[in-house]
Amino acid sequence: MTLFDSIQKPTLLLDETAARANIRRMAAKARASGAAFRPHFKTHQSAEIGEWFRAEGVRAITVSSLDMALYFADHGWDDITLAFPANLRQLAGLNELAGRVRLGLLVESREAALGLSQGLSASVDIWLKVDSGLGRTGIHWQDAPAAAALAGFIRSLPHLRLRGLLTHAGNTYEAPGPAQAAALHRQATSRLDALRRELAGLGTEDLLVSVGDTPGCSAVESFAPADEIRPGNFVFYDAEQYLFGACGWEQVAVALACPVVALHPERGEAVIYGGAIHLSKDFYQQGGRRIYGLVCLPEGERWGAPLADAWVERVSQEHGVLRLAQADLARLQVGGLVCILPAHSCLTAQCMGRYLALDGRWVEMMGVR
Repeated sequence: MTLFDSIQKPTLLLDETAARANIRRMAAKARASGAAFRPHFKTHQSAEIGEWFRAEGVRAITVSSLDMALYFADHGWDDITLAFPANLRQLAGLNELAGRVRLGLLVESREAALGLSQGLSASVDIWLKVDSGLGRTGIHWQDAPAAAALAGFIRSLPHLRLRGLLTHAGNTYEAPGPAQAAALHRQATSRLDALRRELAGLGTEDLLVSVGDTPGCSAVESFAPADEIRPGNFVFYDAEQYLFGACGWEQVAVALACPVVALHPERGEAVIYGGAIHLSKDFYQQGGRRIYGLVCLPEGERWGAPLADAWVERVSQEHGVLRLAQADLARLQVGGLVCILPAHSCLTAQCMGRYLALDGRWVEMMGVR
């Protein structure tokens, strides 16, 4: 009996060998650049997978929520940056965590800085959240006076240690290819470095620069002048990163195994048990298509290369509808399995809640607190 014989419903498969190789590659690139490697754990959310990072020398991590920070603190991580604007409604939890680990928090306003200072009894690292081009949140990289005023205010407050400038160059995900993503990544890094130099001229010195995004970090060879990188999705990659050119299909370390429940050759479609509650509703836009995932077939103990011109065309709650060429459609049968490389592995992992490793063991993720 093979691994695939045991699968009855949508199951997120995990290739540990591929994931470990992805971690090893990014860690080596960071070392070669002289940059601290603080990977984002929001992608995998698993204590066991976290140990694979420790094996490559990682000692500091990034998370996206207080719950996630507490989970990884409970599993021995003691240097954690919560890369989301500080939520003052969680002061009690932040204070408890700051008493246990070296905690980094993001601030972009005087109100947040003052609230933290007044509500914390343990000291925390503070990073100024900078908008380097994504346009989501943060102090604009060209607004040095505002950044200098906030930096000076933070340094006047108890319990707050100003560490540096932090950005997420998420606009690299909209780039048409690796060269453009590399250019946007370098642009974001140079913008933070320019702001750092302006702030030094205004009296705020010794700031670090922290950047993070998988497309950019995968595309560039050197991270200078950044002091720290924080990519996350690279541990698994996904269909988007493959189609974009950030990785090869063999480097995609997760696939959603889905039963085939219906075939419609007259319209070139197959229906799978695997919909929005499994894959999420995230998609990659390419050539006018919304691609919710790429279609692969089981091969041995893994999945094979994505089928040419085959993709998940649409999803509803439990259903996924595949578009395939007639020759590939003829290879499927009701009751069989396909493996879907998700458009966005972070959200698929969040939906599924755990992984089935290729050796047959379950790898658990953090639960809901």
